[in-house]
Amino acid sequence: EVFKALNKTRGLYLRWRELGEISGAETDWTTTELRNSLRSIEWDLEDLEDAISIVEKNPNKFKIDNKELQSRRHFIDATRDEVKSMKEKMSLNRNRDRDITARQPLLDNPNETNNNINNIIVSGGGGSGVGGNLASTIAGTMASRHSGTKYSKLENTIDSPGHYATLDSPTHKFIGENVSIQQRMLQGQDEQLDVISDSIGTLKTVSRQIGVELDEQAVMLDDFGNELDNTESKLDTTMKKVAKVLHMNNDKRQWAAIAILTILLLIVIILFIVL
Repeated sequence: EVFKALNKTRGLYLRWRELGEISGAETDWTTTELRNSLRSIEWDLEDLEDAISIVEKNPNKFKIDNKELQSRRHFIDATRDEVKSMKEKMSLNRNRDRDITARQPLLDNPNETNNNINNIIVSGGGGSGVGGNLASTIAGTMASRHSGTKYSKLENTIDSPGHYATLDSPTHKFIGENVSIQQRMLQGQDEQLDVISDSIGTLKTVSRQIGVELDEQAVMLDDFGNELDNTESKLDTTMKKVAKVLHMNNDKRQWAAIAILTILLLIVIILFIVL
């Protein structure tokens, strides 16, 4: 991603160099895009540097050797130097534009400059004819220089066929293609966000259904636990009764009582037969 952004920034930088001092909407757009791209690359480089620092602390975990780390760090340093060079060039041009703007009032008022020169030369030459001629010559030269060169470059640029041909230049097409690519990428990202939003909505619905089913199963488990407790209490009561019966069967007194009753029953039967 950083390499792609760097290539795009190089194209913008070349176009910015081609535009030079020409002012216009395309120049402003190119300058703004170039600054944003440089700032974005700087942020990406900081993230990459942080990631490399993390990898260097534990290289075995990420399975990256020192050669690969050095290569990536060299790429970061080279990219940072290139970005710094571009920013310095833009700063120099900005300062130069400020100097031109500061000198512009002097260039816009050549008559005042001529009068100052006349006063200086006349006062220095004592009002002689030579001084007057010299003042006129210098003033005329400066007036013709400023008035002739001030708008010559702009007029030549506007009247030249190359000014209108820049709209069809490869660089302009490259910028247009980049803008269209970015628009398609943004559209694709919007579509992906819509799909993700739909997926999140579906996941929320499924999670709610799972929550309802879990609540129902929790109620069923509570009922089953209550039934199990009742069954366990009944089983304990039955086991106690069985143990009591077994204990009674093992009692010797009960066996003695049974034997006595049996003997008495036999005596009664014998007496009944005899009588």
